[in-house]
Amino acid sequence: MSHPFRDALLLGAVQGITEFLPVSSDGHLALFSLLFRMQEGGLTFNVMLHAGTLVATALVVRKRLKRMAAEGLLAVAQPSRFATHPGARDALIVAVASLPTAAIGLGLRDLVDRWTHSPFVVGLGFLATSVCVASTFWVRPGTREHPSIAATLLVGIAQGLAVLPGFSRSGATITSALWLGVRPDRAFELSFLMSLPAVLGAIALELRHVIGQPFPAGPALAGALVAFVTGTAALLVLRRVVATGRFGLFALWTVPLAIATLAMSLAWAG
Repeated sequence: MSHPFRDALLLGAVQGITEFLPVSSDGHLALFSLLFRMQEGGLTFNVMLHAGTLVATALVVRKRLKRMAAEGLLAVAQPSRFATHPGARDALIVAVASLPTAAIGLGLRDLVDRWTHSPFVVGLGFLATSVCVASTFWVRPGTREHPSIAATLLVGIAQGLAVLPGFSRSGATITSALWLGVRPDRAFELSFLMSLPAVLGAIALELRHVIGQPFPAGPALAGALVAFVTGTAALLVLRRVVATGRFGLFALWTVPLAIATLAMSLAWAG
């Protein structure tokens, strides 16, 4: 029997812990719903949980975010600032990365609705995440403050593909940035600065499902609050892990998870 508040609190904790760690929050939410038959509330409920972790992101990277916003606005009137001011360069990088992210996310949106309910697809996503994060063991520490514009497009593509359930957004973007020679601390910052427009866009798209329709506001808000608290803690842990070069250790979780989810899909198919 489903208990809306219990399920919301549990899913909020899962969202908060897994949103920033490179283990795929969407994959974990999909897997929990498949195993325990929880009532997620669909994409709209997931977006409410993402709203909680969105606030956590803004809180943790607030200094860089404030600088990006201030210098980025000035650079709109004086474009040369994009090349000379770090905050303005951050704004340009985030804007460029958001283009392929939005195109891929919108293009795959209907398919993702169906794939979220497929343990086989979720398992493949976890496997892709495992390969992605484990590859960072072979990355030499970079020195770049920012990737090039062409490299930024690649990071944006990686972020767009992370709409697939089980494929971690932070895993894809941080790994891409590290392979492109960006410093670990900057790879962390840019990954989460890039996430802000993507999550805001998702929230804007899903608001129409809330306005004027029945919606479990109480459980959703409770889940979002839990997601914010646990997400802030997870984000602080991840910053330390990336800085110390142990990012690839998350494959120790996602590899067995991928194997178990794929095995489950085969058992259910039989």
